[in-house]
Amino acid sequence: MRVVIQRVSHASVTIEGRVKSDIKEGFMILLGIGEDDKQEDIDWLCKKIASLRVFDDENGVMNKSITDVNGDILVVSQFTLMASTKKGNRPSYIKAAKPEISIPLYEQFCKDLSLAIGKPVSTGEFGADMKVELLNNGPVTICMDTKNKE
Repeated sequence: MRVVIQRVSHASVTIEGRVKSDIKEGFMILLGIGEDDKQEDIDWLCKKIASLRVFDDENGVMNKSITDVNGDILVVSQFTLMASTKKGNRPSYIKAAKPEISIPLYEQFCKDLSLAIGKPVSTGEFGADMKVELLNNGPVTICMDTKNKE
């Protein structure tokens, strides 16, 4: 699994002109699911995301987690994160999981992340044409790949 985590002042997802989800301060997370991803990838990511200290403390030092600031999270599925660009100029998405694998893992990731932070997680809509808006705060952007844990 791959994630791009952006610390945001606010973020939203609009589908067919209707706002599906919107959040205030917190994380906008793009989630890419690979064909060989499993529950252990979800477990590792949820623990890391819930503990990631990238919010300012009273001294202006990034020392607080999403739970410390009672922040919100918006998760959007993004199969293009699994792109391979090794050959040519057209990305290959062959390593992205098919919907029968990725939908249940996406839903489980959102459920487990919600449990990890102690509040509901907002979502996009799997497979929809989504318009994502956000105001990156910092900017702070963190990328994680469960295949590169070490």
